[in-house]
This record gives sequence, structure tokens and C-alpha cells, in this order.
Amino acid sequence: MQTNSDKPVSRLARKQFGFQEGGLVVVILVLGAFLAVFGGKVKMPLFKTNSAGELERVFIETPNGDREAVFEEKNKFLNAQSLTQLAKDTSFIAIMAVGATIVIISGGIDLSVGATYALASVAAGLFFNRYGPEGTNSGAPHWFTVPAGILICFGVGALCGLLNGGMIVALRVHPFIITLGTMAIYRGIAFVITNGQSVGSFPQEFRDLISFTVGRRLSVIPLMVMILVTIIGGVFLSRMAAGRRVYAVGGNELASRYSGIRVERVKLGVFIISGLAAGIAALIALGYYGAGSSADGTGYELSVIAAAVVGGASLSGGKGSALGALLGALIIQMISTGIVFVGIKQSYSQIIIGSVVILAVVLDQVNNWLAKKRLASRAATS
Repeated sequence: MQTNSDKPVSRLARKQFGFQEGGLVVVILVLGAFLAVFGGKVKMPLFKTNSAGELERVFIETPNGDREAVFEEKNKFLNAQSLTQLAKDTSFIAIMAVGATIVIISGGIDLSVGATYALASVAAGLFFNRYGPEGTNSGAPHWFTVPAGILICFGVGALCGLLNGGMIVALRVHPFIITLGTMAIYRGIAFVITNGQSVGSFPQEFRDLISFTVGRRLSVIPLMVMILVTIIGGVFLSRMAAGRRVYAVGGNELASRYSGIRVERVKLGVFIISGLAAGIAALIALGYYGAGSSADGTGYELSVIAAAVVGGASLSGGKGSALGALLGALIIQMISTGIVFVGIKQSYSQIIIGSVVILAVVLDQVNNWLAKKRLASRAATS
């Protein structure tokens, strides 16, 4: 039961989250304005709707009788194609960042998200390949193959998270060490079962499900899944008792034990959630790109943790939100996209993202120091 003394703390926490997320929105708007102004223009083919209601390219006849495509000049950043691409690229990182944020809130860290993503991708890819047009069981009904492949992808991701959490709880080893080891193990397994080859040729029904488009071939499924995962993560953290236990364990593990919280169960649960999130992201990428390989997700560890930290998750635990993870992922992706738009070499992207992570951690430490100083001054005056 929540006491009266708890209510001011809860209201303060909500205000802090609102302020943090509001600041992230301001950063996104500033980045968007910068890219819109300095990103330049791009020529894009002009489309029109024909009598059948379908989009088709616009052509004109030249004086010599040839047909020439018509192009229109658009802002390189502020156009439907670029914004949809940005949303799609953000979705893979944001989905995993929500899971990683829950782990970080509990006081842990998961370095194996990229490898879990790769292993889930190739495991489901091998299944889909078997039931694809060139597979040995190509005649199987799609009402079985599509759901079964989806469950395999989710299940492998959750299993990887279960193994991470189980070893952390059973061996009482820091999550950094365990997930650093499983990062190599999971990717190694993915390489062995595929012989280092890309896996493709999936059932068309699965491809059509994930790559469903509207309008001018705008893919909306990754965006919808990203929003859904964020909403579920937000409800879990802010409205459910299990989510509050995650905050409690990350804020003070010893006090949580004394209050009766099963800390080991919480730790196991958050890593399962992180693995499941990686499996969801892997499924979306598998259907969108139509292939999977053991090299998928390489370097995603940095992007996912960067998104979580930029989104307000404290590496010391006890602080963060699902919405912040999504906004952090969007900022990271906008930075990566902006590097290309303004003409900076792509090789500098990792340097810039790494610098952003360090800056976010430093600001978090400064904020924690100021908060402790304010509490100390209030205690001295009371």
C-alpha cells in the first residue's frame, strides 16, 4: 500500500521523467530543424495516381520521341521517404533499447543484445528457409509456417535472455562479464549453424506481413511494432507492480531484499524481457530485408545502450523510461542520418555516438551529484 510519504516522491519522479522526456523532444526538434536547413535538397521521381488507384511514375515525351522521367526537388530530410526510412531504422534499435532500459533500471547491463538479435534472426531464418519456395517443405501451409517461425524468433531471443539472467543469478557474477561472454557465444553459434552464410528465400506470406506498405510504398509495420513495444514497456514500468520492483532493485538492492522483493526473480525477468525485445527486432528485420546472417546486429550493443542512456536511463540503476528509450534511439539515428546528410564521412559516426554516450553519462552523474547535494542541504536545515 502506498503511504502519504510515498506520494510526493512518486509525483517528483513523474515530474523528473516528464522534464527529461520533454528535453529529449526539444533536442529532436532542434536536430530536425538543423537537418531540414543544412541537409540540402534531393531530386525524387514524381508519382501520380492512375485510374486503378495505383501509384505510377510520371513521364513526359521529349522532342525526339523518348520518354523521360519527371523529378521534383524535395528537402533531403523533410520528405515522406526519408522520414519513413528514419522511423524504420530507428525501430530496430528502439525496440531493443526498451528491453535494455529495463535491464539498466534494475542495475544491470546487457552487452549481448546484438548477438541475441543475430542468433534469433538466423534461427528463424533457417526455419523459414526450410518452408520457403526453395525449401524441402515448401508446400506447408502458411498458417502454420508463419506463426511457428515468429514463435521461434521470439523464443530464441527469450531463451538467450533466460540464460543470461540464469547465469548472473546462479553464479553471482556481474552482468557485464556474463553478457560479454554470451555476446561471443551467441554470435559464434549463429555463425556455426549457418556456416557463415546468409539465409534467405522465405515464404512470401511472411515477407508480405512484415513489409506491408501504404501510400508511396511507405513501410509502417516497423513503426507500429516500435510504438506498441514502447507502450507495453511504459505500462509495465509505470503501472505494474513488477515494474516498480525493477525500479526498487535498481535503486537499492539491499533495501529491496529486506522489504521482501525477490531480487533474483526480478533480475531473471529483466534479462528475459531484453532477450525477447531483441527477438522482436530480429523478426522485423528478417521480414523487411528478407535475409539473416550471423553478422546481423554487429555493433548494435553500442547503439542500444547509447539510446537507453541518452533516453535518461542511469547506469547506476533506478532511473529510466520506455518512452525515453524510444526518444533516445531516435536521437541516435538522427545523428547517424545527419552525418550523411551534411556530408560528414560515415566513418566518424561511431566516434560521434560514443562521444554522445560519454556526455550523457557525465550529465547523469552531475545530476545525481546535484540531487544528493540538495537532499543533504534539506536534511541539514530540517
